[in-house]
Amino acid sequence: MGWSAALACASIGEPGRVFRPGLENDEGAALELARRLYPAATVEDAGRTVLDFALWPYDDELFIGVYDGALLVCDRRLCGLDEGARGIADTIASVLPGSGCGVLVLHSEARGCWFRRYRDGSLVRDVYLTAEDGVVVDQGEPLPAEAPYRKAIEEREADVPLPFDPEEYGLALAADLFGHDLAARGSDGFLPLELPVRRFRLA
Repeated sequence: MGWSAALACASIGEPGRVFRPGLENDEGAALELARRLYPAATVEDAGRTVLDFALWPYDDELFIGVYDGALLVCDRRLCGLDEGARGIADTIASVLPGSGCGVLVLHSEARGCWFRRYRDGSLVRDVYLTAEDGVVVDQGEPLPAEAPYRKAIEEREADVPLPFDPEEYGLALAADLFGHDLAARGSDGFLPLELPVRRFRLA
C-alpha cells in the first residue's frame, strides 16, 4: 500500500481494552496539548477529522486525540533521528502519567521505520531500520511484536539487505500500540483509522 505515518500513541493499561468503539476526543484537552507541545507557536483550530487522514500531516499542522485513558498525536516533526524529533517524542511520552507510549515513523519512499517505546515517560526501546541499510539503531529490549522479524535476521545471519519489508514491521508495531490491526475492523467493530482527532495549524 505504501504507508507514510508519523504518530505517537499512549495508553494506560492494555491497549486492546483502552482502544474500543465509541471513544470521544476531548477537544479542549487536545488544544491544551497542542499549545504545550508548541508554546512559541500560534495554534489555530482547523476542525475535526479521523486518524486515516491524519497519519502524514503537512509541515505546518498536527492532529491530536485525547481519549479516556489514551492519547494520539500525528506530527511530521516526529520524523528523523535529530534532537528536535526526539524532544517532541519525549514530551508526548510524558503527558499521560503511568502510560506506555510508542512513537512510529514510516516513510514509503525512504522504505524505513523508526520506532521508540516508552514506559512511564522513560525510553525503553529505540530502533531504526531501512530496506537498504538494515538495522541502523537497535537499543533496548525488543518487543514481542518484533520477534518474527528478528528471527528472520538471525536465520540469515545478516540484516543487509533487510529480509522483510520495513512497512510490514512498522504495521506490526502499530498493531501492538493500538491492540488492533491499524487498518482492519475488529470483531467489536473498532477500526483505529476511524479514531476522531482534532486538526491544528501552527504559525
